[in-house]
Amino acid sequence: MGALRKLVAWAVLMMGVAGAVASCGDSTDSRAEPTATEATKGADHNAADVTFASEMILHHQQAAQMSSMAAYQANSSSVKKLAAQLDVVRAAEVKQLSAWLTGWGAKIPEQSHSHEVSLPGVMTEDEWSEVGRAEGLAFDRLWLRMMIRHHQGAITMAKAGERAGQNSAVVALAKKMQVDQTAEVAAMQQLLGRLVVR
Repeated sequence: MGALRKLVAWAVLMMGVAGAVASCGDSTDSRAEPTATEATKGADHNAADVTFASEMILHHQQAAQMSSMAAYQANSSSVKKLAAQLDVVRAAEVKQLSAWLTGWGAKIPEQSHSHEVSLPGVMTEDEWSEVGRAEGLAFDRLWLRMMIRHHQGAITMAKAGERAGQNSAVVALAKKMQVDQTAEVAAMQQLLGRLVVR
């Protein structure tokens, strides 16, 4: 029963994160992400805002690749569900960030090979190979460890964006990312603790 309660708690936590994204268009929800209009309509921005948006898109692209890998390679249904939920959250953020860059007349970064991106928490080419070779429970545990580190890197980037950014909507999203991804890290650590070798 203890394991079941933990699973339910984890599911509720992740549903809450996904729900926050789903409500991003509701201006009455204080948790909602700032809209593209809020970031560009008569609002100032600086180079740090552009850098934050551009680099976070690249960072999220690797997260999407990792989620795709888990979709067909993960052994645990919980890992597969988590990867799918994270993919929805990150896709919404990429759409938001891309709209801001377009509004500012800045270039949206192109899809790049993940191992060529040098950002906090991203996987190296060797790590991609290691995860790709893993199977079963070993894959699930390694994937979770890599995704936790990836999230921690994103939190570091979000903190930098909050400190250096000028646009109020961008700063608000950077703060929200820190809260959301901290919660996601906690959920993944809990799941990792349950996926043990018997």
